[in-house]
Amino acid sequence: MEYKDYYKILGVDRSASEADIKKAFRKLAHKYHPDVSKEKDAEAKFKDVNEAYQTLSDPEKKAAYDQLGQRREGSSFEPPPGWGGFGGASHGFEGFDFGGGGFDFADLFSHMGGGARAARPQAGEDLNAEVQITPEQAFNGTTVSISLREPEETADGRVRHVTKTLEIKVPAGTIDGQKMRVTGKGGPGYNGGPNGNLYITINIIEEGRFKVEGRDVYQTVPLADFEAVLGAEVVVPTLSGGKISVKIPAGAKAGQKIRIGGKGFPNKKGPAGDMYLLISIVVPPAPSDKVKELYQKIAEASKFNPRENL
Repeated sequence: MEYKDYYKILGVDRSASEADIKKAFRKLAHKYHPDVSKEKDAEAKFKDVNEAYQTLSDPEKKAAYDQLGQRREGSSFEPPPGWGGFGGASHGFEGFDFGGGGFDFADLFSHMGGGARAARPQAGEDLNAEVQITPEQAFNGTTVSISLREPEETADGRVRHVTKTLEIKVPAGTIDGQKMRVTGKGGPGYNGGPNGNLYITINIIEEGRFKVEGRDVYQTVPLADFEAVLGAEVVVPTLSGGKISVKIPAGAKAGQKIRIGGKGFPNKKGPAGDMYLLISIVVPPAPSDKVKELYQKIAEASKFNPRENL
């Protein structure tokens, strides 16, 4: 058997860490898995990838392979001390050309413990997805649809990819950036290993009147100028779909925040978030002559000058 460069097969450097080797294996095993890949030589490549990983993931086998690799252009190989199963120097490889045919690495490694170990079960790759929902949906809970492409075996034994829709229930009180795990809906496992998981990140978009920050909710409340001066009682909507009455104190200013405790997102492990009303002052778009006359009287009676510090 021709010498195989396991590092080249996995696409890693000889200085690659154990984690890098494992990562490369998982990627290539998924790519060439016979149940997934449609390439003609996928099965052969999958076997090479698996063989390379089984060697390079075992420290003892890797050390032996690295020593062979250094001398594959030479003419001799001495087993490293303590390499069980060879029984000493009588099993040396003097005069053997590792660059040509006739050498089977599987035979060599079989001396290291009863044959090359069977491919170990590997969990499938975890997948990630993002969904966008409104503040109301996050607060009250909702169901979202996610499309996934999954391998499926046909009646004639072939494998094709089909698009399947997954319905995900988002619980009430889900906050922005929260992750949800859907077990077994990730990439397929290898050698009998379990499927990976699907991780969904929830993004709450700014839509409508509500804005969400953490567990707190913000909404803008417009006031007439006289309401800001005199104070008022206003009715505002909530995320639950209801409405509440809020007293605005006299002298409210534009941009002022009024806190309503406990009207934000719920929290199972602590206090609920709050709702904040952001005051916006609005003047009449087309006041009548009578209203203008009243404003004129106010202007004459008031000594307020908002620009005195300019």
